[in-house]
Amino acid sequence: MAARWAVLGLLAACVASAAKESVLNMCMDAKHHKTKPGPEGALHGQCVLWKDNACCTANTSTEAHQDQSYLYNFNWNHCGVMPEKCKQHFIQDTCLYECSPNLGPWIDQADTSWRRERILNVPLCKEDCELWWEDCQDAVTCKENWHKGWNWTSGTNRCPRGFMCQPFKYIFPRPADLCEKIWSNSYKYTTEHRGGGRCIQMWFDPANGNPNVAVAKYYAQNGRDASPAPRAVLLLLLPALLALL
Repeated sequence: MAARWAVLGLLAACVASAAKESVLNMCMDAKHHKTKPGPEGALHGQCVLWKDNACCTANTSTEAHQDQSYLYNFNWNHCGVMPEKCKQHFIQDTCLYECSPNLGPWIDQADTSWRRERILNVPLCKEDCELWWEDCQDAVTCKENWHKGWNWTSGTNRCPRGFMCQPFKYIFPRPADLCEKIWSNSYKYTTEHRGGGRCIQMWFDPANGNPNVAVAKYYAQNGRDASPAPRAVLLLLLPALLALL
């Protein structure tokens, strides 16, 4: 019996380790993502940071830079022209979402018709969130949650009736409001700093490597509450483990 328990413990440990590894270097099951990450030498513009290992194609990276692309028919200029310094952050946000293979620990099930998975509570570095808010505070929008509630009758997003266009700084009074609310808690505001290994960076110098690789590994190993995938794998294999008893 003791030997059986020892084998069971070892097997459980192996399964847990494999489950943690399974959320590293992966692409989510969404509208434009590749099945597996890999090199994409022709990535466009701001998405080039992920050219060595990407979940996006070159075409997706090009469309990410358009004011209104075929990716989601979403128009940044729904309340007038978005300032370039603000738009750069939304482009980078799109590049991170579409291209990064390091978001596995935060992939969750989605309840929409156009994607099966989404990201939830990705810990964004303090600098990335605050610079995003700083550069966009005078841009104008009519909604705080851009995931839902738009008028799509024209084929693109328009402000719903009764929603007034206002500067970001009134819709999102704090950086955390912008980063957490705009995409239904896809991101989580943190006080962690770039380079500390505890937060995801939207911006980094690829010449120094991708810092998000280490961040994903840390949360896969330690942040179990933010990693639904390992729990799912363990639940699937639980009957086999119990059969050994």
